[in-house]
Amino acid sequence: MRIAQVAPLFESVPPLRYGGTERVVASLTDELVRRGHDVTLFASGESQTRARLVAARGRALRFDPEPGDELAPQVHQVTQVLERADEFDLIHCHIGYLGLLLGRLVRTPTVHTLHGRLDRPSMRPVYRHFRDLPLVSISDAQRAPLEGLGVRWAGTVHHGLALDRFPFSPRGGRYLAFLGRVSPEKGLDTAIEVAQRAGRPLKIAAKVDRADEMYFERVIRPLLSRPGVEFLNEIGDEAKAEFLGGALALLFPIDWPEPFGLVMIEALACGTPVIARPFGSVPEVIVPGTGFLGRSVDELVAAVRRVDTIDRAQCRRHVEASFSIARMVDRYEAIYADLLRTRRAA
Repeated sequence: MRIAQVAPLFESVPPLRYGGTERVVASLTDELVRRGHDVTLFASGESQTRARLVAARGRALRFDPEPGDELAPQVHQVTQVLERADEFDLIHCHIGYLGLLLGRLVRTPTVHTLHGRLDRPSMRPVYRHFRDLPLVSISDAQRAPLEGLGVRWAGTVHHGLALDRFPFSPRGGRYLAFLGRVSPEKGLDTAIEVAQRAGRPLKIAAKVDRADEMYFERVIRPLLSRPGVEFLNEIGDEAKAEFLGGALALLFPIDWPEPFGLVMIEALACGTPVIARPFGSVPEVIVPGTGFLGRSVDELVAAVRRVDTIDRAQCRRHVEASFSIARMVDRYEAIYADLLRTRRAA
C-alpha cells in the first residue's frame, strides 16, 4: 500500500524531547515500512525515519530560533500533500483542522487521527461540518464531547510503545515521578502536595511552554523550594526510561479530559505503577493491578501509601498485551483496508 503520513511540524519525528503525537507517528511510520508498505512522511527536515521524507521546513517549529509565522509552513506542508495526493492509495493526517481541509480537496482516501482535546465548544461546529470524513480517536473517552454530531468514527486506536526502549525495572525506588508538561490541567501542584503529605520525595521532569511561563512562575516555582522536591527540567528519551523505572510510582493527577496520556504506558512498561485522577482516557489505560485512581488529594495520598502492593511485573505485562506498536499498527492497517474497500465499493 502507498501511504502518506502527515505529521505536525512543531516537533521532529520522533521528537528530541517532549512530544507524544510525533513519537506515535514515528513508530507507526517505521513499522508500516517494516511490514512492506511504501510510506512517505511529511514532517520537519531533521526527522529520522525509515520512510521517504518530504520536509516543509528544515527545523521543527519549536526549536527554530526565528520561526516567524507558524501557519505559513503548515500551509506549505498541506500544499505539498495536495500536489502529490494522486501518488498515494491513502493519506493519514495527524495535523488537526488543516488535515480536514485536505480531506475535502483530494480524491485519495484520507483518515484523520485526532490527537488533542475535543471538549472546547468552538470545536463542535468544525467537526459537525466535516462529519463525513473518517476520524480515529486515540481513546473511547476522547469522543464524548462530539456526541450527537453524527461524526464518522473509523475506530479507536490506543497508542503503542516501543517496548525495547523501556526496559523492565523490577525494584523501582523511593521517589515519586512526575513527567510531562507544566500547565494547570496537568496537576503538578497537586502532585507536589500529594508527595509532601505522603512523605515521599518527588522528582519532576517537565517542560514549560511559553504559554505556561506565567503559571510556572506564579504557582509552581514557589513550591519547588519545599524539601524533597527536585525539578529536573525537560529530559529526552535517553533518560526517560531510567527516570521512570527508578520511581516508586508515577503521579498523574490531571484535571482535564486527557485524550490518552502516553507517559502512563511508558511508566507501566518500566514496571512503575501509576497513581492518577480518573479523567479522560485514564480508566482505559490504568486497570486494576497496575495502579490506583483517586479524585481527591486524600485518596491519592492513600494510594501512594499502598502502592507497594502492586506487582510491577503485572504493569509490564499489561503494556505488552494492550499497548505494543504491533497492536497499534494492526488496528491502523485494518482501518486502512476498510476505507479502501469502502472507496472501491462506492
